[in-house]
Amino acid sequence: MGLFDSLLGRSKPPQADLDILFQVPQAVISLEAQGFTFTGTGGVCFRDVEGNADNVSIDEAEQLVRLDGSATVERTDDAFGFHWISVTRPGDAPGLCTDLHAVNSGLDQAGFGSSLLCSTVVFATPAGGRLGLVYLFKRGTFYPFAPTGTQTRDNALELQVRGVIGQDVPVEADLSRWLALWGAPHLP
Repeated sequence: MGLFDSLLGRSKPPQADLDILFQVPQAVISLEAQGFTFTGTGGVCFRDVEGNADNVSIDEAEQLVRLDGSATVERTDDAFGFHWISVTRPGDAPGLCTDLHAVNSGLDQAGFGSSLLCSTVVFATPAGGRLGLVYLFKRGTFYPFAPTGTQTRDNALELQVRGVIGQDVPVEADLSRWLALWGAPHLP
């Protein structure tokens, strides 16, 4: 950030630290100790970039994840026009985080880092619902998202989870940035 940016009140958003995804397995352990179940699923959400260049990068990222036969990859779109690459790797939290990191890094290194929105790691709640641990690229922080149905969420559970994972991963302090991910894969 330069002098004029400081004088004019502009700020530069923090650079996403993709390596922070490797701290998620510790959060998995903490959540499992509280009765949550790691589902082995996660995803990367991004905006589409015009042209074929991003499709090539996405294909390469998918192929990289598929090198290990125990992971499955699926590409979907949500109702809001965002694209998702979903990865499933049952019972292997470090492997899933490595796969999500590979997808994110591949898109970032190809110049599409500004199109990355978030990554999710999905859990089953003790009551049988779903919980997404969401990583915000633009903030470098995580937050919990606990949908309970169509356009409703369990805010009390989300606040409880914040306390559980607070020592494991950086948690977004601004609750207004805990955005709902309606229609995200594996999160009803």
